[in-house]
Formats: sequence, C-alpha cells, structure tokens
Amino acid sequence: MSQPTPDVYEQGKGMDAHNQVMREIRSRKEASYDPHEPTRVWLDEDNTPTGVKQSLTIILNTGGCRWARAGGCTMCGYVAESVDGGSVSHEALMNQIDVCLEHEEENGDEPAELIKIYTSGSFLDEREVGAETRRAIADTFADRERMVVESLPDFVDREKIGDFTQYGVDTDVAIGLETATDRVRHDCVNKYFDFADFEDACTEAAVADEDAGSEADAGIKAYLLMKPPFLTESEAVEDMISSIERCADVEGCHTVSMNPCNVQRYTMVDELYFNDGYRPPWLWSVAHVLEETADVDAIVVSDPVGHGSDRGPHNCQECDDLVQKAIKDFDLRQDPTVFEQVSCECELTWEVVMERERGFNQPLTR
Repeated sequence: MSQPTPDVYEQGKGMDAHNQVMREIRSRKEASYDPHEPTRVWLDEDNTPTGVKQSLTIILNTGGCRWARAGGCTMCGYVAESVDGGSVSHEALMNQIDVCLEHEEENGDEPAELIKIYTSGSFLDEREVGAETRRAIADTFADRERMVVESLPDFVDREKIGDFTQYGVDTDVAIGLETATDRVRHDCVNKYFDFADFEDACTEAAVADEDAGSEADAGIKAYLLMKPPFLTESEAVEDMISSIERCADVEGCHTVSMNPCNVQRYTMVDELYFNDGYRPPWLWSVAHVLEETADVDAIVVSDPVGHGSDRGPHNCQECDDLVQKAIKDFDLRQDPTVFEQVSCECELTWEVVMERERGFNQPLTR
C-alpha cells in the first residue's frame, strides 16, 4: 500500500495553516527512541462498567500518528516520542509487550484484570500496528477481563474489535474526540473529523457488542480535552459540560474521560505558553465539571496529568494535591460530595477568572 506524504494526507481537511505550523514545530525534535522498548508502562486502578479494576497501562512505541505526521493536533506532543521512520516491525512491537509483562510481574501482586494499550496515534490503524500484531496482542491478553485500545474513529470497525471479544474479553475503544463541538475540534484542536464520525464509531462498537453476545461486551470510551488553546476558562468549562452530556447520550459510549490539557513539547500549545498566551486549566474547573455532570448516564472520570506544575492543570500550588486527591476519589466512587471537603482562598481567584477572562485578555492569571 502506498504511503501518502503529509501534504497529500491533509488535502481536503481544511487545516493547511495549522498543519504547516505544527510540522515546523515538530521538526525541532532531536531525540530518538528504541523500537524494542515501550514509551511507558505502569500499574494503576481504573473505574470500568464492571467496577474498579487493577490496570496495566502500556504506551507502545510506534511510528507515530498518521495525522500528526501531516501536522496534527495543537496540544499533542506524543508524536515526538515515536520511532523515526514511520513504522515498527511486528517483532519489535511484541518485544515491547514482553517488556511490559516483565514490568507487571516484577511490580504487581497478580496479573492485572484491565489492560490499556495506547500508541502515539491509533492502535487500530494498521499502518501503525499491523493486523498480525493486533491479533497477537489479543491472544497474549486473552486471559484478562477487559481491554482498552485507543484509536481515531476512522479505524474503528466491528471486525477489529472482534479480535479481542472472540476470547471473551470485554473491549473498549478509547477515542480522542476532545470535544463534541465540531468548530472547537477543528479550529482549536486541529482535528479533522466530526462528531458524526464519533457516532459512527460508537455504532460499530455497538454492533461488535451485539456480535459478541453474552461472551463479552464492547463499547466506546470518549476522551475529551479540557481547555484547548484559544478558549477562555469559562468557555472551556461550558464546552466540556456540554460535550460530556452529548457523549453520554450516544449509544455505545459508556465512559467519558476528561483530560485537562497540559503543555507538551513540540506543540502549538507550547509555543503559546512560552509567549504568555496559554494557561493550563484550573483544577477548580475540573472539579466543577465533574460535579455538574455527575448525574449523566455514563462513567465520567479525569486524571489531571502534571497536576500542580506550571505546565499542567493547577490552582495555587497550596491546594493542588488536595483537589487532585478529591478528583481521584471521585473517579473511583462517582460521588460529587468529595469536592465539598476541599477549599482554598484561590477559589475566589478562579471565580474572578471565570467571570472576567475574555479572548483578548487571556490568560487573565498564570
């Protein structure tokens, strides 16, 4: 199959200006990575439709996201961690899986019930992870209870999901939707697809769920971006609440993960940040959204990466750890009253920002 250049891939996407800027920023990357070593691996616990599960999270080191090679999303620096050359062999990817299994054996008391596999792009894109590798990974984890794999909606289909559900493993596809508002996704995130494409992917998952019968469940986990660039704090909060509500109403989407934006290297957000044009979201905003959407028909969770740092979601630094702890508690118990137990004087500053920040004066505070 031919490999289109970034210029060809972006044709018709209507985002040429953003992509040109992003390609220039990404070209500054100097580091290289070993195709036989995963980008990251860790043990944790996650809330799932069948309860809280011990999890093994794997970030495979692949050739990178196809869309990122065209330019890509304004906030995503993961492609900077990908292997040079655009592809990784089946053998190298399986070596990475072996490294992750060794990590689990050395650091876990028993095999994790939940396996989460991410790449710098789409696990279901066969130019990034081939069909042979996908099926071998499905076979490797056939004895686990649940799988989560990440993909853009373009590559989601019932047959690929069936590679996992055939073993009786509940399978979720995590989709980086970012927002349910097409204008925000296109203009602020520089992501090319529409909400309707996400709905189509949910339909594919619903069919895969039906095909699996009582042996396994299949569904969608929507990843949303809290505070893309160019939105004020209040606009970001309003859009996030609306997006969670819209996702929860889509059949097949059972979980919504709100990801507060953090400042990653080799991104447009990084450029804005260093020119005083962007501040990561307040943790008060994250807590507020979780409180406001606690009654939707879906599991809503958030894991603020880099919380408390200048480049990550933060308040005043004095209360960051307490609010983060409350967010983690909410993730596991889905009880909004946990936020009544945290308070800080900086909440008044956040309220002023929510009221007074405008597009022409953002960020109102650092």
